[in-house]
Amino acid sequence: MSDWPPKPQNDNINQPQTSGQQTSGQEWQILEKVVLASVEEQRRSRKWGIVFKGLTFLYIFIVLGMMMKSCYFSGGEDGLSTGDTHLGVVNIVGTIESSSQGVNSEDTIKSLKKAFATTSSKAVVLNINSPGGSPVQSDDIWQEIRYQKQQHPEKKVYAVVGDMGASGAYYIASAADEIWVNPSSLIGSIGVIMPNYGVSGLAQKLGVEDRTMTSGNNKDILSMTKPVNPEQKAHIQALLDNVHSHFIQAVKDGRGTKLKSKDPAIFSGLFWTGEQAIELGIADKKGNIETLKRELKINKTVNYTIEHSPFDSVLGRMGAQVGQGIGEAVGQTVGLNQNDVKMQ
Repeated sequence: MSDWPPKPQNDNINQPQTSGQQTSGQEWQILEKVVLASVEEQRRSRKWGIVFKGLTFLYIFIVLGMMMKSCYFSGGEDGLSTGDTHLGVVNIVGTIESSSQGVNSEDTIKSLKKAFATTSSKAVVLNINSPGGSPVQSDDIWQEIRYQKQQHPEKKVYAVVGDMGASGAYYIASAADEIWVNPSSLIGSIGVIMPNYGVSGLAQKLGVEDRTMTSGNNKDILSMTKPVNPEQKAHIQALLDNVHSHFIQAVKDGRGTKLKSKDPAIFSGLFWTGEQAIELGIADKKGNIETLKRELKINKTVNYTIEHSPFDSVLGRMGAQVGQGIGEAVGQTVGLNQNDVKMQ
């Protein structure tokens, strides 16, 4: 194929070409153009084939993702009619954060609104198993529970704690009318923390120089590579104390006279077992959701929690990749290849 089209023999180069030879050369040129055009057409067909296959794959993947997502979204009544009495369950499971992968206020508030608004849900249950997290997200959920209780005074709210209901999770639980725990649950940790580390000594030993530049004397507050500034430390401590006071007040507003102990250690960040928590008044009863169902004589529960499918993030990445591939294929088809752009 490297000798295409065929070249004339060396011994005939200097000989004048006859009309037959000229015709033969023209035929080879025409044949070459036809073959090259066919090859180019096949290349274009393959590129468009990639485009359409990519679109088909993306469509199928999106449909499958939507089907999976519907399985993960528990916002309806699982086929129950409005006449079926049930407990409306909202999960507070995992770290409390703004990300959709954790417990966030936006989705939780939507879940709470639907659980309260459904007439056949006779009570709302906060199913809690969380170490806590964002104070802002926790307070947003706490505020919504309090508001919904005012709008629906006929519905009680129960917080049922599994392995753990600590820090921001307990913040949320304190808005409930009753907190139910397992005797071995971990409850409390009413405090605020801001992790920080200092590596200035290590940096000096390694010969690492901090060249951070700021506009504003405190912009590099709590820098890991600089010694602690007493004034900055005092400012951060005041900030944490202020957030902590919000936490303490929320617990006092939520629990009220149910707090049996006035020991300040309750608000020191310590945590207790469920059994100890009941003695202190930061929890009410031993039990789980099944225990609650039996006490309230309600046999059914409906999960109103909005849960995001793990396919959501995958769909986002796949969509970007497929889109990029399609764009490149189209660009090559219409001649927008970077190799075609040259400076003469």
